[in-house]
Parts: sequence; structure tokens; C-alpha cells
Amino acid sequence: MVNILCISENELFKKDLCEQILSAAADFSCDTEAKPDIIILDEDTSKIETLKNQFERTPVFVLLPKGLKKLEETAFLRYISKPFVLSDFLNLIQSVQNIILSSDAGILTFNGYELSPLEKEIKNLATNEKIKLTEREVKMILYLYKMKGQIINKHQFLQEVWGYHPDVSTHTIETHIYRLRQKVEKDGNAPELISTEAGGYKLNF
Repeated sequence: MVNILCISENELFKKDLCEQILSAAADFSCDTEAKPDIIILDEDTSKIETLKNQFERTPVFVLLPKGLKKLEETAFLRYISKPFVLSDFLNLIQSVQNIILSSDAGILTFNGYELSPLEKEIKNLATNEKIKLTEREVKMILYLYKMKGQIINKHQFLQEVWGYHPDVSTHTIETHIYRLRQKVEKDGNAPELISTEAGGYKLNF
């Protein structure tokens, strides 16, 4: 689930934009109480630096009035001129998300955890405890995150995370999942992070 924080002085515009996004994309949310994965800033460019500092490595999409010149863009800062086509805007959001995921630069939040692939660590948001991960463990979580809660069978894991290496078996995957749970979970018998279902695994959102 991709959570969007929309910031606008125009409450009707903000409400309408969120409703349109939610009706067009089932895997998006506009929960103001949750940490945002995406920020939409309506016109007020004076807030850009504050948002960048407050939500480090969270993409900010700035909506500009028609005719206003776009400023320099980065991986985490994009400008969109009004009016815009909603489907094009959603495609841009998804493409930026994919770039950040593939570059291991973003911070991902899900089910009370915060993953920083760049630092190779995961934080329990309830306790603020940070746990160091191996590169393989980061890849496992990233792949499950990209699959948006789908159950991934062991053969898919072998292909996507290990690349069907001849020395890797399904037992290797089970061992890695077990060790990851031991590191992160409060109760290994009641996993919160990664569930085992129907012979496969899924990330809990």
C-alpha cells in the first residue's frame, strides 16, 4: 500500500484529488496519520525544503499553476503542471517508486516497520529499535514489498532473489526466512513481518 500525504491550502481540491486517486488506484491510501510514501504539495514551493528535511528520501510531487516554470528535478522531487491527466500522474508516481526501489535509495514503511535498503537496516516503529540486515535479507524484503502482499512461492524466490543458483535449495530459503524472523520478530511463532501461506511467503502490510 502506497500512502500519500496531500498538502494544499485548498481543502476542496485536496479532498477531490485524494478521492480521485483512491477511486483509480486500489493500492493507494491517503492516511494523514500514517507515514507517507509519497507527498503531493499543491503550489506552495516555500515548503519544499522543510518537507525534504522532515521526510528524508520521500518523493515530493509539486503541483504548479499553469505557466509557472518548473525548477530542477531530482529522484525525490518532481514538478507537475496543472492541469494534468490523473492516469499520467499515477504512472509517474509508480515510475518514481520503481526507480527508488531499484536504486535501493528509498525508505519503505509497512506494518509497523521501516526499511532502509541503503543502510541495510529495519526499524521497529513501536520501539524505535534498529536491526542490521544482510544484503540478502534486504533483497528478500524488497522483493516481497514489490509484490504488494501476494503469496510468493519458493521457486519464485529462487528465481528473483537467488537467480536459481545451483547451490541454493528451498531449504536455504527457509533458513534465511527463519533467521530474518529471529532478528526482527517479537514472537517467531506469530510472525508479523513475513507470513508463510500456501507453501509460499508474503509480506504483511
